[in-house]
Amino acid sequence: MAYEFRLPDIGEGLTEAEIVRWLIAVGHEVKVDQPVVEVETDKAVVEIPSPRSGTVLHHGASGGETLAVGEILVVIGDAGEVWPPTAEQAESPPSAPPIVGTISEAAEELTPRLHKTQEALTRVQALPLVRKLAAEMGVDLNRLSGTGPGGRISREDVLAAADPAATVPEPTTINLPPVSLSVEGERRPLSRLRRTIAANMSRSWTEIPHVTTFDEVDASRLLAARRALESRHQVKLPIEALMIKAVLPALRAFPEFNASLDGDDLVVKGRYDIGVAVDTPEGLMVAVVAEADRQSLLEVAADVQRLANGAKERTLEVSELTGQGFTISNIGALGGGFGTPIVPPGTTAILSVGRANERPVAVGGKVEIVPVMPLSLSYDHRVIDGGLGRRFMAMVIENLAEPALFLA
Repeated sequence: MAYEFRLPDIGEGLTEAEIVRWLIAVGHEVKVDQPVVEVETDKAVVEIPSPRSGTVLHHGASGGETLAVGEILVVIGDAGEVWPPTAEQAESPPSAPPIVGTISEAAEELTPRLHKTQEALTRVQALPLVRKLAAEMGVDLNRLSGTGPGGRISREDVLAAADPAATVPEPTTINLPPVSLSVEGERRPLSRLRRTIAANMSRSWTEIPHVTTFDEVDASRLLAARRALESRHQVKLPIEALMIKAVLPALRAFPEFNASLDGDDLVVKGRYDIGVAVDTPEGLMVAVVAEADRQSLLEVAADVQRLANGAKERTLEVSELTGQGFTISNIGALGGGFGTPIVPPGTTAILSVGRANERPVAVGGKVEIVPVMPLSLSYDHRVIDGGLGRRFMAMVIENLAEPALFLA
């Protein structure tokens, strides 16, 4: 009996995912727990394993198309079986219940019934985004014949049926000003990751009253300690690892910086999960070093390196890309100095670190050439006032100027 495996929620309230590529073609055999499809969510590209063995009878969508959670992702049955089933097959219940999937049982329909099959044949098949587009363009979906998988009405079907004079809404919820294109210009749709970044930035900038404070620190001893540790342990020590260890004492002393605002309540985090901004070819991502306070400096360094590589390769789990309490952004890696970092949604602060450049500085009444590191701290002014922001920054600066304070 054919088994309809529906797209499960694979992390933190997922509502939809885009098919990147199918790993098992229709008509080919698949084993239980063998990866069958690669999908892209708002945060990551993940492989979804097959919940049972058999022959792939149907793909719920093609590469580049989007499926909503709960919609049919793949149908698996026996060799030679036909899907969708004939009326005779639908009337004959299976002799045994199908194998339960291994990802999200609540998102799967385990036993197809005749009334559901009939409903599927008469109900308009269209994704929520396509329904929204049709409503905006005044298109009656009941009058359309879908050209998508399983007869689903696609965005192209709606556009083809719309009044040619109608304005086509952009496939994103971000309201951008109209763009005047020259004959050499082009219109590029945002990738799923870029749409997610844009939505998060818009939400943060709209909801959070930002304040950014700037300062500098003599990084001589910090950089010397980094070189000594790299030489002794023969490892690469990312500056982010040292920054994480330097901010931990300040986060303990000022818990408002490791918190989130929920209505009229400040929710102080019970763990020190530190986000690290990673510049990837597809856009900025924040990977999370979990329980950084429980790891040694070398363990944090290895974790930062692993997470950075995973973010660039899009192989991290959703849990490794969400849930940070405080974020560090090393814009110095790209040659940056001061910045105005945007506080990630669900947090209260972010620290941006610039490149340390040598400058003449007055030290003990004498002018010395020292590496000066720019620091930019943005925070949620609803939670953190200027005085608290300066005290937090002062402790971080003290720690960076004398690494023994946080390495001990």
